Amino acid sequence: MAKVEQVLSLEPQHELKFRGPFTDVVTTNLKLGNLTDRNVCFKVKTTAPRRYCVRPNSGIIDAGAVINVSVMLQPFDYDPNEKSKHKFMVQSMFAPTDTSDMEAVHDVEINKIISTTASKTETPTVSKSASSLDDTEVKRVKDECKRLQGELQRLREESRQLKEEDGLRMRKTVQSSSPAPAAATAGREEGLSTRLLALVVLFFIVGVIIGKIAL
Repeated sequence: MAKVEQVLSLEPQHELKFRGPFTDVVTTNLKLGNLTDRNVCFKVKTTAPRRYCVRPNSGIIDAGAVINVSVMLQPFDYDPNEKSKHKFMVQSMFAPTDTSDMEAVHDVEINKIISTTASKTETPTVSKSASSLDDTEVKRVKDECKRLQGELQRLREESRQLKEEDGLRMRKTVQSSSPAPAAATAGREEGLSTRLLALVVLFFIVGVIIGKIAL
């Protein structure tokens, strides 16, 4: 069997290292170099699509060119005792004349692999491999990230609305309770006016009676 020509170089060759803390996204780079004099198609796939995002995850590398692929480790609870390894597969092939259908392009594949580990120094490493990558998995991860971001935004909006509604209710309560003293004052003033009117009428009647007696 003829030896397969090495198409891409990987740097680092065996492990991708991530330095913690892992409470936020941690990014490291995988450098892909085209060792040939022809354009090469590549595609990257991970065995842990929910843990990593890869940008770009596929594309074409010009002859003799080098590109950087960003591998983003998503936030997680770091466990120094975790021994599982994650792998990345890099698929590559010479680019055909028509590269409009990238799925068909990657029907032919050349594989290389790298694994990932997490150490007590909070430096998880990742294994790389040249294998085929399904865009649907990466798209699913992106959609999941967008969904979680949308859910977080929705919860923040609901919290803001609840605070505004609470403030509005408090203002309405204050406004509805303030007229009560005014109403009581109005009632007292109305009662006072009635008593004054009664006294005036009484004085008038007494005056009339006294006037008649005097006559």
